[in-house]
Formats: sequence, C-alpha cells, structure tokens
Amino acid sequence: MKDLYDMPGHLIRRLQQIAVAVFHAEVEAIGFDMTPVQFAALTRVGAHPGIDQATLAGLIAYDRTTIAGVVDRLVQKGFLSRDVSSRDRRAKVLHMTDAGRAALERLMPAVERAQQVMLSGLEDEEAAEFMRLLRKATDAVNDLSRAPLRGLPKEGGQE
Repeated sequence: MKDLYDMPGHLIRRLQQIAVAVFHAEVEAIGFDMTPVQFAALTRVGAHPGIDQATLAGLIAYDRTTIAGVVDRLVQKGFLSRDVSSRDRRAKVLHMTDAGRAALERLMPAVERAQQVMLSGLEDEEAAEFMRLLRKATDAVNDLSRAPLRGLPKEGGQE
C-alpha cells in the first residue's frame, strides 16, 4: 500500500483545503464574505441569466438539494434576484443584480490572485500541464460524483 502522503485522494483533499483558505484570504482582503461555491454560482448566473436553480447546480457541480441555500445567501446579499419561471411555476429563475455585477467586477482580480497563489509552486509550463491533467482526471470520473458537472439543457434553461 502506498504511503498516505503519496495517495491522490489525500493530496487532492489537502490541495482543496489550501485552495479554499487562499480563496477566503484573497476575497476577505478586499472586504467580501463569499465562499468559492457562492462565487461559482454568481459567475454562472452572470453568464447564463434566467437559468433555473437546478441547471445552476449542474453548471457548478453542486448538489441540487442544497443549491437553494447558496442562492438564498446571494439573494440576501443583493447579488442575485430569484423569480418564478414563466415556463414552469415550480422553477425559480435567477438573474444577477447590478450589485452582483459590481461585486463580481471587484472579486475577479482577487480570485485570479488566489488561482495564481494555488499554482505558485509550479513553473508556467508545469502549471499548464497540471491544469490539463486535472481537467482530464476530473472529466474521466465526473459521473461518479454525487453532484456531477452538467451543461445547459438542449431546450430552454434560460428566460
């Protein structure tokens, strides 16, 4: 059996811990209280105005049953609005507010700095190769996740 410190699962968990800590440090330094999941949700709603919460969950690989809490916090912060869908009264559609756009504009440089810190131990070529391999490994086992990454539906998904 491999040593714990040579197991991919252990190293991935450690890198995730570090990634979250670095993300929080960078966004808190500019005065924001936001989690990586909230940031991911905000960016996807910005890119896909009018998507429903279930589609948002798939776009950020987050559990459909708990996405409502993430959206609740972004609505409370004034970054998103949530309305009943005109196509399906059971669905809630999401739009970024002006405050959300302004927040995202301020957050992006901090989040980009966090990404650079996470890869700071690698040369540029190594970082590119690491990202290529990370995407390849993640894509290969996406369907094993309790919350797999999913794209937009073929029909609709936006209002």
